[in-house]
Amino acid sequence: MKALVIGLGSMGRRRIRCLRHHGVTAITAYDIRADRRQVAADEYAVQVRDTLSPADLAGHDVVVISTPPDQHHVHLGWAIDAKRPVFVEASVIREPLHELAQRAQRNKVLVAPSCTLRFHPAIRDISQIVKSGRYGKICNFSYHCGQYLPDWHPWEKVTDYYVSRPETGGAREIVPFELTWMVDAFGWPLSATGFRMKTADVGAPIDDTYAALLRFADFAGSLVVDVVARQAVRRLTLNLEQASLSWDWDAGVVKVWEAGPARRIDLHQPAATAHAGYHQNIGEAMYLDEIGSFLRAASGGGSFPHSLEDDIRVLGLLAAIEESA
Repeated sequence: MKALVIGLGSMGRRRIRCLRHHGVTAITAYDIRADRRQVAADEYAVQVRDTLSPADLAGHDVVVISTPPDQHHVHLGWAIDAKRPVFVEASVIREPLHELAQRAQRNKVLVAPSCTLRFHPAIRDISQIVKSGRYGKICNFSYHCGQYLPDWHPWEKVTDYYVSRPETGGAREIVPFELTWMVDAFGWPLSATGFRMKTADVGAPIDDTYAALLRFADFAGSLVVDVVARQAVRRLTLNLEQASLSWDWDAGVVKVWEAGPARRIDLHQPAATAHAGYHQNIGEAMYLDEIGSFLRAASGGGSFPHSLEDDIRVLGLLAAIEESA
């Protein structure tokens, strides 16, 4: 199998590692920046290109797009027209995804938008518990995802990459990133309202905090995303009819209090193994599983769990939150 990776920032290089893990050795990589091409060539011995045209995609079996979000649509269109299965990083800009989805459907092309957290073992456990119905229906939930934007890429200034721009800002990007797993685990909300605001100086003129209320048919949930938290956090409290569930990313355990037997069950998660330079909790396993799922789907061995249509719908929730503010 021959793979083309477009974009060689931290995510593009991570995707190269994932492809290698799954036995893909014929990898060509492209980036407009010479320094990123050099790093990729030095670290992974891949063939790098300083130019790329739509015709170049024909020589590859799969395409991975890891460019900034506001550039996804360009290479996504190329891959769809070349009828090449394509994996694309999480989106934050909705247009022109509608038109691209229609083209992909006409060309019968697999488009696999990233849904990394759906491959996290704790989120898989949480989803399984909810979908099983063994503790009754959801009553309510609250979820907080907090990070510190300058910690994302400590090797460069915030203003040197896309998270510093309002339309692709760090907090704005994380909202759909989190919603993608939440709608799978909890279902699609009937409505989403909320607000966004700038609360601190994170080195960029962006809204650094989003707060949303999600209304479902018979329960409600809240979501807070920020990029001002000096200690990274992902924390969930979920109340069901016959149980209460809590999950703290750092603790590595999903705790379930069962009301009937009045006991707590702890679902311990596998220890995360992080790549050098990343936070210890940002394990590689979920990224490896995600790319593995894409490669199987591209080879006709199953379906990828998140579609471009799903991505568009998630971005519709982001738009509703912003419009309500």
